[in-house]
Amino acid sequence: MSFSDPPATPDPALASQADGQVPAASLAEPERRVRPVWIAGVVLVNIGINTAFFGPIQVLLGQQAAAFSEGDKEAILALVTGAGAAVSLVANPLFGAFSDRTASRLGRRVPWVLVGAVLGAAALIALAGAPSVAVMTLLWCLVQAGCNGAYAAVTAAIPDRVPVPQRGTVGGLAAMGQTVGILLGAVIAASVAGNYAVGYLICAAALLAGVVLYFFRNDDVPLPAQARPPFSLAGFVKGFWISPALYPDFAWAWLTRLLVNIGNHMVTLYLLYFLQDAVHVRETQGITPESGVLVLTGLYAVMVIITSVIGGRLSDRAGKRKPLVILSSLIIAAASLILAFAPTWAGALIGASVLGIGFGCYLAVDFALITQVLPTALHRGKDLGIINIANSLPQVLAPLIAFPFVVLWGGYVSLYVAAAVIGLLGAVFVVKIRGVD
Repeated sequence: MSFSDPPATPDPALASQADGQVPAASLAEPERRVRPVWIAGVVLVNIGINTAFFGPIQVLLGQQAAAFSEGDKEAILALVTGAGAAVSLVANPLFGAFSDRTASRLGRRVPWVLVGAVLGAAALIALAGAPSVAVMTLLWCLVQAGCNGAYAAVTAAIPDRVPVPQRGTVGGLAAMGQTVGILLGAVIAASVAGNYAVGYLICAAALLAGVVLYFFRNDDVPLPAQARPPFSLAGFVKGFWISPALYPDFAWAWLTRLLVNIGNHMVTLYLLYFLQDAVHVRETQGITPESGVLVLTGLYAVMVIITSVIGGRLSDRAGKRKPLVILSSLIIAAASLILAFAPTWAGALIGASVLGIGFGCYLAVDFALITQVLPTALHRGKDLGIINIANSLPQVLAPLIAFPFVVLWGGYVSLYVAAAVIGLLGAVFVVKIRGVD
């Protein structure tokens, strides 16, 4: 096993350790393997957060929008989800930066996991009785802020506490938790039979329940107050720019994740219309396009759960990240090409399975790779929040890129070929990362 060393760039936060000012456990690279109960806590937080996200996004918000105005439901839903997406772009790095500076006896991350979950749950409960579209939009933005705050903190806890040779395994299990949360959100939304208010309450309960184990078994090491740099608003704002010249591995990791996620979103964005207009699933299989999407999403999710765990563990055992990241990116591109050139129900089933296989492995191994190229230990939360912009921004960019391909430039064949090319670029640029094998 031969993991590369962490980036050689000095971490100013650790400079005072030689003088005994900062305990090594606060910011040093962790060496002791984390316990299964700690990993379970992280997984449960991810399940709770993603349940709270995707139950509303998939069904509940749409039902509430229709309750306000059946004729304007599409516009209302676009307004609410668009505002929430904008908040998520800012909230993740912002709350990550707040957690970096937190000198609480509970540790840096735990307070923000707890505060974020409570804020998100309270907003979900209030959302159940929102009296207007404006209030609905505001409350969904608060849900996004709370959940992103909790997610930023718990994500940063992994490089804080998990040694490099175990990060692929833990990252894979965290990715599994995210996917289970998405499925659980869909189940909750489907089981409430149109009563979106009850759905919101159940999602809020799942979010709060998800943080309980982590709160009591977190092993978070407090940051001494003297290790926290003096606050400067200008310095705080400037800190969100990470120079590609100084940290090229971080920049390449960000770009590759952005490209792979754009390609993945392009594949899934028009799936309903693809089944309806290209596969003609109703005529050929006797099932509705909506049912087809549910089947493909379930198949995709099962594959993500399996390969995220396997891929992360394989990368830990091999001591290498880049080969598996490149391979998984190639598999994602292959899935796009299957959909492009086999527009049948069988092709869709195979494509969804292959996409899940590739993306599950990618989520686990690429996360582990990213934790090894973070610029400094003191700013892990903020830096991972910036990485998470590469997860959120494709939700905005993918529709803008996909629309002309579908409408003007050849339809679904050109769309899925373009998605494959973008994903392949992500694979190519991984080679540019030098500090990780």
